[in-house]
Amino acid sequence: MPLSGLARSLLQAGRITAAQAESCSKKAVGEKIALIDALLRDKAIDSRALAIFCSDTFGYPLLDFSAFKLANLPEKAIDAKLMQSQRVLALAKRGNRLMVALSDPTNTQALEQIKFQTEMMVEPVIVDHQQLVSIIEKLGQSDEQNLNELIGDELDNIDFVDEEAAGAAAEGLSTDIDDAPVVRFLQKILIDAINMGASDLHFEPFEKYYQIRFRVDGVLREVAQPPLAIKEKLASRIKVISKLDISEKRVPQDGRMKLVLSKARSIDFRVSTLPTLFGEKIVMRILDATQAQMGIESLGYEPYQKELLMDAIQRPYGMVLVTGPTGSGKTVSLYTCLNILNQPGINISTAEDPAEINLPGVNQVNVNDRAGLTFPVALKAFLRQDPDIIMVGEIRDLETADIAIKAAQTGHMVFSTLHTNDAPSTLTRLMNMGVAPFNIASSVIMITAQRLARRLCTCKQATSIPDEALLEAGFTDDEIDGSWTSYKAVGCERCSGSGYKGRVGIYQIMPISEAIERIILSHGTALEIEAQARLDGVKTLREAGLSKVKAGLTSLEEVLGCTNV
Repeated sequence: MPLSGLARSLLQAGRITAAQAESCSKKAVGEKIALIDALLRDKAIDSRALAIFCSDTFGYPLLDFSAFKLANLPEKAIDAKLMQSQRVLALAKRGNRLMVALSDPTNTQALEQIKFQTEMMVEPVIVDHQQLVSIIEKLGQSDEQNLNELIGDELDNIDFVDEEAAGAAAEGLSTDIDDAPVVRFLQKILIDAINMGASDLHFEPFEKYYQIRFRVDGVLREVAQPPLAIKEKLASRIKVISKLDISEKRVPQDGRMKLVLSKARSIDFRVSTLPTLFGEKIVMRILDATQAQMGIESLGYEPYQKELLMDAIQRPYGMVLVTGPTGSGKTVSLYTCLNILNQPGINISTAEDPAEINLPGVNQVNVNDRAGLTFPVALKAFLRQDPDIIMVGEIRDLETADIAIKAAQTGHMVFSTLHTNDAPSTLTRLMNMGVAPFNIASSVIMITAQRLARRLCTCKQATSIPDEALLEAGFTDDEIDGSWTSYKAVGCERCSGSGYKGRVGIYQIMPISEAIERIILSHGTALEIEAQARLDGVKTLREAGLSKVKAGLTSLEEVLGCTNV
C-alpha cells in the first residue's frame, strides 16, 4: 500500500524498516487512528526522537513543552473541535501570524484548515507528540470535569449546612444547586481550610488563571488553581450565602456566613469582596469561637507577664490597651481576658467592627457607620446601660478615645486596641490624637504589645548558631553560656514541609508606673517612655522573642523576622 508522507520520510532516513512502515500504515487506516499514534504504540520510534527527526527533516523549530507556561496560550484562537481532531495547538499570536504546535508536519490539511478559519499566516512548531496529546486533553476537559477532579470523593461523608441558605431565596436564586460542582468545590475548600488551621482564604482572579490561597501560621500558601471560568459562579455562591448583593460588582462588600460542622461545632466566616481588574477578589476570615476558650496559659505569656496582666484586668476601673499590627492576635487576647472576667455578677458590653467571636453572656454590638451606629455612639449608649466592663474594638479617632478614657475614669474597666509598633509608642500615639496627657496618665494602667511567631514543629533539629550572630540578634554575653539549645525548622508531613506548626505569642507587657506617668504629664517622647520602661524591668518585643528561642519554641530566624531591635 502507498505510504504517507511521514512514514515515507522515516523509511527513507532509515529510522524505521519497510515492514514497520507498512504495518503501522495498515493499522492506522484499519483502526482509523493517526499514523503517528500507530508508530508510537508499536514502539517503532520514540516520541522524543520522532519530534527531533521532524524538526531536522522539515526545517521547523522544536519546542519543549516542559519549559512553556500554559497560562500564556491564547484563548480560543483555534476551534476546540479542530484542536482535538487534528492534534494542533495555538501557541502565540504576533500581528497576523499564528504560531501553531503540531507533531506531524506532513499534516498539511490541518494547517490549511487553521489558515482558513483564522485568516492568519500559520507558523508551524514541532513538539513532542505525547506532550501535545496530554496538554490538548487537559485543555479539552470541561470545567465541571476539572472541578470534580479537584473535589474527589472527600465530601461524601461530610454534612455541610449553611444557616444562611435562606439568603438564596431572598436573592431570587434557587437553592436546589447543592449537588453542583461549584458548590461542592466551595464546601471542600472551606473544610480543607479548617483542617489545615488556616486563618484566611483568598480567592483571587487574574487575567490567565484563578488561584486560591490559605494563610496558615501567618504565611500564604497556594492550594488550588480551579478553572478560570468558574470565578463568577464561585463569587456568586459565596455572596449568596453571605447575604451580599450578587448584582453589585463595582464596590467592596462585607458579609458573614456560617458553616455548621456538627451539633457541637460551627465555624463563622467574615467575607470581604474587592473589585479588581479581572473580577472580584474575595477574602474570608475564619472566626473560630474555640480560640477564645483556649485559656490564657496557651497564648504564650511568660509567668511574670501573666501575673501582671491578671492583676491589671482584675482592677475595678482603668484602661488596658492591646497593640500590634493586623493579624497579631489582639482580638484573641482581648476575648481571652473577657472570657476570664465573664461572670454572672458582671455586665460586659463590647463595640466591634464586626464582632468576630460570639461570647455567651457578653453584650456584643456591631458598629454600623451607614446607620449612624459608630464607636462613639455605641460607647455613649453603653454608659447608660450600667456596665462594669467595656471593650472597644479599636480606638481610631479622638472622639472614641475621649469617651473611652472618661469611661475608665468614672469607674469602668475599658479594653481596646491600637495599631502601634510597641507599647511605649502607644502613649505618644494617644497624645498625637489630641488626648490630654493628664487624661492618659490617670486612665491607662497597662499596655500590651504583641506579635505572633510560628511555632517549630516536632520535626525540629538542634542547630549551632555563631556567638556573633546571637549577640547581634540581642542576646547578652551571659545568655550565651551553652545552657540552652537553639533549633531550626526542618519540615515533615505533619507541618506540610514548612517546619512550623501553629503559632506562639510574643508579648511586651508595660504597666504604667508613677515614673512613666510623670513623663506623660511632661509631654515626654516615646524614647523617654521606653527608657523608663527598661528601668522598670519591661522587656522589649525582641527580648521576649529571644526567650522563646531559648525555650525551643521557635527559631531565631522567625523572631528576627517579626520583631525589631
